[in-house]
Amino acid sequence: MRGVGAASILSVSDIGRLQSMILDTVPYFNLRTKRKDGSLVETPVWFVTAPQGEVHHVFTNIHSGKVKRIKNFSEVDVAVCDWRGRLLGDWQPARAELVAETDAIYAAFLSKYGLIYRVFDFFSRLGGKHKERQIICVKTTY
Repeated sequence: MRGVGAASILSVSDIGRLQSMILDTVPYFNLRTKRKDGSLVETPVWFVTAPQGEVHHVFTNIHSGKVKRIKNFSEVDVAVCDWRGRLLGDWQPARAELVAETDAIYAAFLSKYGLIYRVFDFFSRLGGKHKERQIICVKTTY
């Protein structure tokens, strides 16, 4: 039937793969976490998306405010943004948890960010900060 929208012929798994492909091309999302006093903190971060599209990984310093806030409140929000944190999409509710590092996650960052990641990683290793990384797993709930 003519006039049928593309969304009506895509399966749920197709939509998930499409969302994942779009997120693979976006370099940043804004991670909004909550402080103990209830105020919100927005931080633009690099992220990689797992193939299923609803799981994202972020890395940060283990002593960062993000890690401390996530230990207290796992409920977060994420939105696509530019490098300054200006929103390019709507906020999505999510749940964050601190997880162990894996080579696969770092390989995904290398694949997505290429030379920029290599330079960042080089200086991180040079300064000894590489050992202080924490992976944050963000699961969107949309």
